[in-house]
Amino acid sequence: MAAINQIVDEKGIDKKIVIEALESAIGAAYRKDYGKPRQRIKAVIDNETGNFEIIRIFEVIENDVEMENEEAQIFLKDAKKKKKGIKVGDEITKKLPYHNEFGRIAAQTSKQVIIQRLREAERDIVLEEFKQKEGELISATIQQIEGKNIIINLGKTNGLMPGSEQIPGEYYRIGQRMRVLIKNVEDTVRGPKIILSRSDEKFIIELFKLEVPEVQSEAIDIKAIAREAGSRTKIAVATKEESLDPVGSCVGQKGARIQAILAEIGQEKIDIILWDDDPKNLIVNSMSPAEIEKVKLSNKEKRATVIVPEDQLSLAIGKNGQNVRLASRISGYEIDIPKDNIKSKKKEIPVTQKPEAKETELKKLSDKNKQKKVFTKDKAEKKEK
Repeated sequence: MAAINQIVDEKGIDKKIVIEALESAIGAAYRKDYGKPRQRIKAVIDNETGNFEIIRIFEVIENDVEMENEEAQIFLKDAKKKKKGIKVGDEITKKLPYHNEFGRIAAQTSKQVIIQRLREAERDIVLEEFKQKEGELISATIQQIEGKNIIINLGKTNGLMPGSEQIPGEYYRIGQRMRVLIKNVEDTVRGPKIILSRSDEKFIIELFKLEVPEVQSEAIDIKAIAREAGSRTKIAVATKEESLDPVGSCVGQKGARIQAILAEIGQEKIDIILWDDDPKNLIVNSMSPAEIEKVKLSNKEKRATVIVPEDQLSLAIGKNGQNVRLASRISGYEIDIPKDNIKSKKKEIPVTQKPEAKETELKKLSDKNKQKKVFTKDKAEKKEK
């Protein structure tokens, strides 16, 4: 019993599971030396003294069915002679002569049963623990680098961060400590398989929860996020509290909060925009930092045609179409910027009309757009200085 208690303390396994493993192991050893291969034999251990007795188990079956295993089954009519009120599917036991001398092969069999059961119990504990942490951020250490795959030490077990879940251009080294997202936990024949990620969109959301208390308390709601890891992320925030500025809260005083997030993801840029239930306003906001002239919506086809000033075209499209691509994912609309409809600011203002007299269709939306912020690690540091 002292040995059992030691295993319970070291492995963190329930004492009941350890005792059941030992009972099965002694039963297997007994069957090896004193029983028959197809018999179901089990030991029953006294939790206080550690003494045990050996029993043989029979399953009760219908009287008119064919018996598949005579060593482990009994007909209902015969079972009722031993125990009244017993039903089909119940088990009946028979006490066997006590033996505590086992041969080398039986002892080895017993050992293997115990090891297997304890491994299964440990695996189940690890699986359950990390299954509950799925979608959370944890701090872990890189243990090994195998080609594009990175093995990360999580304490009780290891996790895998494949190349597809890494931030492009990020450098990793053995012994490096960093935050990772527990993306997926699966049970396999080799044990729990834990997939970790730093490129997932939820990684950014969890960083905001960590650094911005209002996001953690749900006073600020992250309505949408679009990310291209290592390059740019757009995140739309909103709040129901009138006194709270969602964009400013995410930025923090002198950019302290956003700077802490940027420090974790390197050179990746983050656009924090204000969520709007009006699709037009949302598209204008999501196209930040470009200024938008006009938005035409086709709600049926979920398409939007966006007209921008000539000097804002490259900014609206972004590098390799990144800005418009991320804006499309944030708004849920397929965004088109037709070149033939691009308006030059000079052509919009007649010669006889003063610039102040001209008001574009979405000037008010552009005023709202002042709340949008674009941050990089360098900008945040300059702001703080």
